[in-house]
Amino acid sequence: MAFDYKKAYKEFYLPPKQPQILTIPPMNFLAIRGKGDPNADNGDYKESIGLLHTVAYTIKMSKMGEHQIAEYFDYVVPLLEGFWWQDGLYGVDYAHKETFRWISLIRLPEFVTKETFQWAIGEATEKKQADFSKLEFLTYEEGLCVQCMHIGPYDREPETVRRMEQFVKELGYAWDFGSGRYHHEIYLSDVRRCKPENLKTVIRLPIQRRNGAEEEKQDAE
Repeated sequence: MAFDYKKAYKEFYLPPKQPQILTIPPMNFLAIRGKGDPNADNGDYKESIGLLHTVAYTIKMSKMGEHQIAEYFDYVVPLLEGFWWQDGLYGVDYAHKETFRWISLIRLPEFVTKETFQWAIGEATEKKQADFSKLEFLTYEEGLCVQCMHIGPYDREPETVRRMEQFVKELGYAWDFGSGRYHHEIYLSDVRRCKPENLKTVIRLPIQRRNGAEEEKQDAE
């Protein structure tokens, strides 16, 4: 049976609808950077998702070709993810999607090295006659975060984010955006096949312990 990261690491990919705090370890990703409204018909985002999936499936299906990757194991291609931010803002402003900057991601299995990544880029370029040079091998350690499941349209995410903000404040934490820490989404639903009200999205946000919060907690105890 193919290894499924979503099922093996439910704490990362299948959280409850109530916020929870957790620490995310380092992971390797296929990644591509861009900017602009993800809903734009001729924007960079939709093209970038196609490039990501092409290389992800090139690696997965290598088992069928002559190039055999060391320590390969069969697996389900992980979920599409995205880091989102806007220059000059702390967090994100959903009302101005045209100013979004993003990094789209797909997690890589542990056997994928930088050399394997380069092979896959070359293989996809030759087969598809397309430019995959924007893709990168990204190692990212997310660290301390709050996350929960958002169910519904993307435009209603601010409601979930507000609940998450209240939750972390009550526990003595604060947002920690900036310095390479982003609004993070993981897409469990295929937007092409799912009604907006049923979309499932993991929202994960960076946090830090508020100054003095540890002392306040000890005093309360």
